[in-house]
This record gives sequence, structure tokens and C-alpha cells, in this order.
Amino acid sequence: MTSFANLKRNSNSFEKLSKAVEATSAGTENSKDDNRFWQPEVDKAGNGMAIIRFLPAPAVDGDDALPWVRTFSHGFQGPGGWFIDNCLTTLNEKCPVCEHNNTLWNSGIEANKDVARKQKRKLSYLANILVVSDPSNPSNEGQIKLYKFGKKIFDKITEAMNPEFADETPVNPFDMWEGANFKLKIRNVEGYRNYDKSEFADKSALLDGNDEKLEELWKKQFSLKDFTERKNFKPFDQLKGRLDKVLGFTGAPIAKTKAEDTVASFKDDVSVLDSKISESDDDLDYFKSLADQD
Repeated sequence: MTSFANLKRNSNSFEKLSKAVEATSAGTENSKDDNRFWQPEVDKAGNGMAIIRFLPAPAVDGDDALPWVRTFSHGFQGPGGWFIDNCLTTLNEKCPVCEHNNTLWNSGIEANKDVARKQKRKLSYLANILVVSDPSNPSNEGQIKLYKFGKKIFDKITEAMNPEFADETPVNPFDMWEGANFKLKIRNVEGYRNYDKSEFADKSALLDGNDEKLEELWKKQFSLKDFTERKNFKPFDQLKGRLDKVLGFTGAPIAKTKAEDTVASFKDDVSVLDSKISESDDDLDYFKSLADQD
């Protein structure tokens, strides 16, 4: 466990986090019934707003921990039911769904590519936050919560830390003293949640910079490492068996195409596929739609 003094002493160092953001840019447990998680609510028109503060890596995760974790998961329906589970690529391991999607994509058949798009892995990030303002649920204000979000919001974090223009000052959103509140602005655009108008406020010290209160807050944060522990991921063979059942496969495994055999490695396959199949703007909407359809 790291010390609060070290946290404050290193609060203005961007090098570690900037490298991690760059590397990260290059499934987890179901949060539906977990009261540790927070999600903003929207009105009937699909609009909403809240103010949150991203928090540093929790004390329980140690000195080398990052203030976020990145995870992948799958959720889709086949002839044999639903497949909703964590993706082993989160652990840099082979995933049977990703392998199957690569086969479909590399077949060159448009119908197969459409299926691969529907079965693609979903990207999510997890971080600790302090809910500063939540007009829809004021009881959440002042509470530490886990926040699960997608690529759009992570891009906002990346832009804050690595601004595009020389006259803009880099901000570490996870810093308690020199960070900034995040104004989450949600709009309904063509049936999907849109976060384009979300932005970071000016730099400000959290809790007026009161170290005693900040240390107490820091020690109450939830562990993020728990979400990438091996116990939360089923073995390859078990996932493969479930996949075959969902897709209705009863005979021999699917034959690989010549195109697939030319790919240098499984890891490169996944990267290539992801570059061609864009991630959903809001993975949370995706899984909510699954629950609504069930």
C-alpha cells in the first residue's frame, strides 16, 4: 500500500500516467445490481448532466497501480441463447469469440462481417469517482463510486492530459490538488448517448485541498485490480463450449480461412479487427439494451 504523503508528492508528475494513457489508447462483473457503481440518469428526451471528480489510484492497490482499468467483454444473442461474458483479451489471453470473429471477418464475406460486428468485443474503463453533483439523484453527492465508461470519455481524459494546442495547459484529471471536475453532459443523438459536449472545468483542489479529508477519501476508494483478477474470467474451453452452444455448433469446429492463416499472431488479429469494427460510443447502453430485450 502506498502512503498519502507519496501520493501528494507525486501529484504533479504526468510522465507515468501520460505513458499509461498512450498505451491504453493503443468484461467485468455485472454492475447492474452493484451499489458501488454510479451511472448518470437521463430525462425522457435522453439528456442529462452531472459533475464528477476522477480519483487517483486507490490506496489498497499499491504504488504501481493506475487510476483506471481497461476491460473487454462480449454480449450478443445467437440461435442457442445469449452470450454475455468477460473477454480473455483483457488478460492478454486468447479468446474463442475473438478467434471466431477473426475467422468471419477474414472470410471476405459481407454477411460474415456483419455477424462479426454484432459479436465484437466491448471496451470499458473503470475508475473511482467522487460524485460532486447529481441533480437526478442528489443522495449520491459526496459519495465515492465506481464509474464504468467507454472510449468517448476516456478520449476526453486523454485530451486533458495531452492537449492538442501549445497554449493549453495539461491537466491530470486524477489529481486531488491540481486536477479538475468533469462536467458530464449527455445528449440523445440518433438514439445513442452522446458525450461530445462533456468537458473538464478549470483546475481546482478537491475538498478545498484539506489533506486530512483527502486522505480519508483516498483510503475509502474501491480496489480496481479486483476487476482484472483471473477469478473473474472463465477458462478458454468453458467459453468455447458456451459459444458453440449459443451459435448452434454441434459438429466439427469451423475451418480456418487462408486469410486467417496469414495473420502473424492472434494479438495482431484482434488489433486489426478492432481497427475495422469501431467500438460503440457507449457500451453501457449496449448492455442495457440486452437487458431490455431479454
